[in-house]
Amino acid sequence: MDKRHFLSALAALGLSCGAGNALAQDNSFRIGLLLPLTGPFTSTGKQLESAARLYMALHGSTVAGRKVVLIVRDDTGVPDITKRLAQELIVNEKVHVLAGFGLTPQAFATAPIATQAKTPMVVMSAATSSITNASPYIVRSSFTVPQVVTALADWAWKNNIRKVVSLVTDYAPGVDSEKYFKDQFMANGGTVIETLRVPLRNPDFAPFLQKVRDLQPDALFTFVPSGVGSALMKQFAERGLDKAGIRMIAEGSVTDDDLLNSMGDVALGVVTAHHYSAAHDSAVNQKFVEAYQKAYNGARPNFMAVGAYDGMRVIYEALKATKGDTGGDALLAAMKGQIFESPRGPMYIDAQTRDVVHNIYIRRVERRKGQLYNVEISTLPDVKDPGKSR
Repeated sequence: MDKRHFLSALAALGLSCGAGNALAQDNSFRIGLLLPLTGPFTSTGKQLESAARLYMALHGSTVAGRKVVLIVRDDTGVPDITKRLAQELIVNEKVHVLAGFGLTPQAFATAPIATQAKTPMVVMSAATSSITNASPYIVRSSFTVPQVVTALADWAWKNNIRKVVSLVTDYAPGVDSEKYFKDQFMANGGTVIETLRVPLRNPDFAPFLQKVRDLQPDALFTFVPSGVGSALMKQFAERGLDKAGIRMIAEGSVTDDDLLNSMGDVALGVVTAHHYSAAHDSAVNQKFVEAYQKAYNGARPNFMAVGAYDGMRVIYEALKATKGDTGGDALLAAMKGQIFESPRGPMYIDAQTRDVVHNIYIRRVERRKGQLYNVEISTLPDVKDPGKSR
């Protein structure tokens, strides 16, 4: 979107000077949270909103003398709606920060608007490597797919997996997963027999899984967005892949903490790589999980919740650092380079790439106290996004 088209879009929204000045002169600090709260990715939006509100409940709603206001909008998981809502939030609500972005297409759709408006955009969920390249105003608090799948490829080779079939959802994070896992696994000496891609919406895994069974790999490597893992796991069992001796190794979204218990025993033993588990053993995480469960009727936080919780931390600390200055460039500069202890473990925002650097954990699904958890079995510290160096 060029500047002329952006200004036309703003004019079309009918901003009145009086309303704009009134908002600009009040003492609030406004965060626009764009989430899929209805539609197929509702669980994503719910986790993000819940964790953002929890951070505010635990840390107060006044920062550097300003009243923090969270303005939540439901984009239904549709990029064009995300883009329109982002424009409205900037023009009508005069937000100082845009945040959320449950899926990659929504982040890409909003990036030009953040650039033109010089408004920081905190990506709390979307995980395609190139997102931070889409705008100099993007800061990520979630993770990147290449961080995760390259670690999993190394683990697979070291654990005597030699032949793999790749099965991913056919959109940017899935393509990233396929590419970076395959490149790393083959560099180690492994073979990727076939790469399969499943539609993002209304996927039917059965024919793909039958093909996997026919090919008889040592393991199935897979990535699907959170919320879809239950269907994949069910059909994996129905097609008898587990009984055929085919292991499942996966990007951690597949065994999402929020949904893991509903998957049943077929999930036991599945090995994944990710940056967060509700079972992570630290005092900070224990406090986070207990607070989340207390606030939300025993619900378990997942990796998206921690992305939103940490994203709110990045925003709050930036406003503190600027001493209440809400200018986009000042806030952006204060977000870069933040170092802190997250529920996921130690992390920081790389000042050059504006991307997250954190530990990646190899996890195995185990039963603990009658519930399924992603139990960490290995740690890779301070992992940067491999996609930024290629």
